[in-house]
Amino acid sequence: MSAAQDSDTADIVTLRSARRLIVKIGSALLVDESTGRIRRDWLDALADDVAICRARGQEVLIVSSGAVAVGREHLGLVGRPLRLEEKQAAAATGQIRLAHAYQETLARHDITVAQVLLTLEDTEDRRRHLNGRNTLETLLRLGAVPVINENDTVATAEIRFGDNDRLAARVAQMTSADTLVLLSDIDGLYTADPRRDPGATLIPLVRELTPEIEGMAGEPPPGYSSGGMVTKIAAARIAMSAGCRMVIAKGKRMNPLAALEAPPGQGGADCTWFIPSHEPVSARKRWIAGHLNAGGALVIDAGAVAALLRGTSLLPKGVTAVEGDFERGDPVIVRGPDGREVARGLVAYSAEDVRRLRGCHSAEIVEILGWRGRDEIVHRDDLVLS
Repeated sequence: MSAAQDSDTADIVTLRSARRLIVKIGSALLVDESTGRIRRDWLDALADDVAICRARGQEVLIVSSGAVAVGREHLGLVGRPLRLEEKQAAAATGQIRLAHAYQETLARHDITVAQVLLTLEDTEDRRRHLNGRNTLETLLRLGAVPVINENDTVATAEIRFGDNDRLAARVAQMTSADTLVLLSDIDGLYTADPRRDPGATLIPLVRELTPEIEGMAGEPPPGYSSGGMVTKIAAARIAMSAGCRMVIAKGKRMNPLAALEAPPGQGGADCTWFIPSHEPVSARKRWIAGHLNAGGALVIDAGAVAALLRGTSLLPKGVTAVEGDFERGDPVIVRGPDGREVARGLVAYSAEDVRRLRGCHSAEIVEILGWRGRDEIVHRDDLVLS
C-alpha cells in the first residue's frame, strides 16, 4: 500500500469517531508573541470545542505549551535566547497563569481541570510511566480534563522531551488514546515546505512513514515554536506504533477542533491524517515503542529484517553492527541495512557483548562469552516493529 492515499480515502476520517482524544496546543497558537499574553478569545473557542466533544461522550486530554512564553514576559526575559535556568524560572511563573487560564475557560462549561507536569524521565522509567498512566486514567474516570505540560522547572537538558509534539504522542501511547490532534501553524504535511515552494501540495492521508514521507519535513518556523514538521513526524511514529491515529491541522483558526468534524471538501478543514496499519499493541509494547531515549542501535541484515517482519526474535546471527553504548535491558533501535528503523526493543546483552556476538549462532554464545544468557539479542516479546 502506498504511503499516501488520495483525498477521497481521507474523506472518511473525521474527529467525530474518536473515543479518547489528545489535543496538543503549541505556544505560537496560545500566546501572542508580541505581548506574551494568552490569546483568550482563541482559548475560549477551543474550550467550546472541547465541551462539544465531551458532550458526545469523548474523553479529552490537552497537552499545552506556553508556560515559558507567558512567564518570560512577566520576568522581563524578552528579546534574547534564554539559558536553561531562565527557561525554568519562566516556566515556574508562566505555568500558574497557564493553568488558571484553562481553569477559567473550561469552568464556563462546568468542566474540572487538572494540571499534570511530566518529564521525559517520568515516561521512560517503567514504574513512573505506570504511575502517570494510572493518574491520568483516574482523572478521566472522575470527569476531569487533564492539562499536561513538560515539567520545565525540574527537567535538565538530558531529560527533556524538548518539544510537546513528542510529549503528546507519548501521552497518547500512555493512555491508549485512539486519536491525537497536533494543532499547528500549518494545515498538514506537504510534499515540500509551502512557505518556500509554491508548487508544494498537501498530503491528506499517510499510512506508512516511509523515507520519502520523513524527507518532506522541513525546518522549524521562527518564533516560540520548538517543534516543526520533524518533531511531528517523530510524534506520528510513536502514535502509529501504538495504534493511535494522528492528525496535523491548522490551529490559528477559531474553533480548530470543530473544523475537523467534517471531511475536507465537505465543510471540514484541510489536514493530514496519519493512520496506523495495525491494531494497538500491548501496554508493555506501547511503552517500548514510545521510548525516545534509546541507548543505541543494532544494524541487521536483510534476512533478519524479513524474519522480524514474520514475528520472530532477533538472533545474534542477523546483527551486523552495533552503535552506541548500552547495558542489558536498555531500549535500542533496530535498523535495516539501508539505515531505516525497522523496530525498537529491549536488548538482552550489553553493547560490548553484542559486538562480540554479532554474526554468530546462538549455540556459540557460551563459547564466546563464557556464560549463557538468552538465545536472542532481542526477544520478540520485547520488540515492536516501527
